[in-house]
Parts: sequence; C-alpha cells; structure tokens
Amino acid sequence: MGYQSGWFVTVIGANHGRTWPAWAAAGLLCGGHMATSDRRGLDVRLGLSAALLGTLLDGLWASSGLLRYSPAMPAVPLLGCPLWILALWIAFSTTVSRSLGWLRGRIGMAALLGAVGGPLAYWGAARGWGVVAFSTPAWEAVLALGAGWGMSLGILVSIFTRWSAGVAADPAPSE
Repeated sequence: MGYQSGWFVTVIGANHGRTWPAWAAAGLLCGGHMATSDRRGLDVRLGLSAALLGTLLDGLWASSGLLRYSPAMPAVPLLGCPLWILALWIAFSTTVSRSLGWLRGRIGMAALLGAVGGPLAYWGAARGWGVVAFSTPAWEAVLALGAGWGMSLGILVSIFTRWSAGVAADPAPSE
C-alpha cells in the first residue's frame, strides 16, 4: 500500500510539473522501510541496483523516442531519465524484499510480473495524468517496457535471492 500511495503522489506531482513530491514520497517510503528492516545493507544495494537499472532503461526509452516525458521536468544529465522516475525506481526497490518477497527464487515469475506490471504502470501514468506519452505505434513502447521491466524485476529478485541467502539479518549495531 505504501508504494502505491507513493506512485500516485509521484505521478500527480509530475503532472503538476513538480519533482519534489516524488523524492518526498520515496524518502518517506525508504525511511520507513529502513527503520523496520533487519537487512539494511541488502536494501541499500537493492535501491542502488534499481536506481542504476531505472536510469539506464528510462534514459534509453526517452532518448530513443519510445517514451516522451514532459520537457519541463528535470532529468538525469546526459541520460534523459526524469528525476521523478528515478525516485519511483528507488521506492520500488523496497517492494522486492517485502510485498514481492514471495518471488524470492522465482526469477521467471518475477520476469513475467515485471513484463506485465511495468507497462501497466506507465500506461496508467500516461492515460490518467499525461506525464508520459508512448511512441507511435504504442505497441513498440509497450513491448520495450515489458522486456525492460521483465528483465529488471528478474534481476532485482535475483539479487535479493542471492544476497539474502543464508543471511538472517544484518548484525545489530554495537553499543
């Protein structure tokens, strides 16, 4: 429920030309997640991995013309990935070890879920708030989003599976 709320705050903020709601939502979500996490090191690595994947993929989609974001929105220099999208990717990483934790070890299922869910999220942002537009024909962008999100969620779940194997929790800080 937290990520979905953050998604709405982010997309509505982007619709109004503002990036700060995305970072506020991501900060609150990640802060709450880290405060209750017993695997903070793993969560940080997942967040950094998601940020890298998101920056590369959304930058590629934007620079290729498959997706068009509002030109007034700040973006990652040279890559074209809007900063609000980057915040969403980081916030999304918190779901991998929590609500999507059941995907652990199920890389194929994760890829399938990403291939379907990723394009649906972009489609909702496009149709509901107009913060992103698809290339013409739109099916090209949908296929690229499906492939990219399928691969990304598969990678993130693979990272989570590998890095969490045999690790019950991060050690408690010494006093």
